[in-house]
Amino acid sequence: MELKEYLKGRSGCACGRTHNTDLMELDIGRGAIKRLPGILKKYGYKKLLVVADINTWEAAGSCTASVLEAAGFTVDTFVYQDTALVPEERVIGRLTVAAGPDFDAVIGVGSGTLNDLCKYISYKMGLDYYVVGSAPSMDGFSSNVAAMITNQLKTTYEVHTPRGVIGDVEVLSNAPMPMIAAGVGDILGKYVCLTDWKISHLLQGEYYCGYVEEMVQNSIRVIMENADLVSARDPKAVEAVMNGLTLSGIAISYVGNSRPASGSEHHLSHYWEMMFLFQNRPAVLHGTKVGIGTISALKLYEMLAETSVDFEKARIKARAFDLENWKEKIRKAYDPAAEEVILLEERVHKNDPQVVLSRIDQMEAHWDEVLTLIRMLPKAEEISAVLKGMGAPVTPAEIGVDAAMVKNSVLYAKELRNRFGLLQILFDLGLNEEFADRLTAGFGM
Repeated sequence: MELKEYLKGRSGCACGRTHNTDLMELDIGRGAIKRLPGILKKYGYKKLLVVADINTWEAAGSCTASVLEAAGFTVDTFVYQDTALVPEERVIGRLTVAAGPDFDAVIGVGSGTLNDLCKYISYKMGLDYYVVGSAPSMDGFSSNVAAMITNQLKTTYEVHTPRGVIGDVEVLSNAPMPMIAAGVGDILGKYVCLTDWKISHLLQGEYYCGYVEEMVQNSIRVIMENADLVSARDPKAVEAVMNGLTLSGIAISYVGNSRPASGSEHHLSHYWEMMFLFQNRPAVLHGTKVGIGTISALKLYEMLAETSVDFEKARIKARAFDLENWKEKIRKAYDPAAEEVILLEERVHKNDPQVVLSRIDQMEAHWDEVLTLIRMLPKAEEISAVLKGMGAPVTPAEIGVDAAMVKNSVLYAKELRNRFGLLQILFDLGLNEEFADRLTAGFGM
């Protein structure tokens, strides 16, 4: 199905829900920026705020502002001067001051963090939002969520979907190759998150939609079919990457949260990102971390498929859970963000022995079905080969994540969200310590 067809939504879905997206306009192709004024004039906008950072301003922001001014719009610009933009409170506040109710719409020119900031602020201020992609580096362009760091904790907020997504292939294909490879890494992570989702549906009865899953699977196929051409910056291949990323974001809007696009691979990535932030270290591209998180999660799933699980031993360990001891470990693992993590557990009780024991019962009853789902996954080596072919890093050490950080992420990254998946399964079965050690050893750490 053509990408624009998904903007119509879907009623009468087999999952029992009606799927919609508030994304109204989609233009991915050559010369898309030049066609932006025609899109905006349909809605009667007059005064626009164009937001960029110092890099995206050079890549596409200046061009976008000039095209809009030439078309008769009143354009104000706000350009972050940060060399490494972090979506935390002070950065959010600076954009809040620049924006205001006298604007008709916000036009964000950028990718990951810049897009999340603009989505979040435009939502809070009740302004329409359009994004002009500067690089096909992540799948959040068309989603209704924004990842912010508040109270020193990585948190995903439900916001609004952009009214329009613009992807000018001439801009996208000239993006730095690490950013293009990051977009591929973000999409490949869907292998893990979809498996997490299906297992949660099987064991926990969590809502699941086969139609949305197929949408995301299509985005993966688009990437895999064009992977060899991406490193050559083939315009059609780069366009295919942007299409896949946009389709994944629409899937998030269809469900209303990030479940179809974010699972254990993202939790590992988020934990590493938070640790880098606490240590005042330069950020690593989101999709780059997700790609390595995906390889890590696939290795863990492979270990699990090869393990003869002792469910009774898991029950004994679950009954021995010591909440106070766990809190002390969380304080060491999360440092300034620890209390927020502890508050989440006190609200949802996902590690409570009785809750864990119930999940163990479900796992034992359906273990063959769980193994069937796991064995449908690609091998970690296959994903590693795809990313290596684009010159992307494929091990934690290549991005500065050390053995202790890898181990802690396997043990504690699941505490960032109340979302059942691989990392919670390892905790429930009492395998997380062993598997964390095996994973670090497998990476030669």
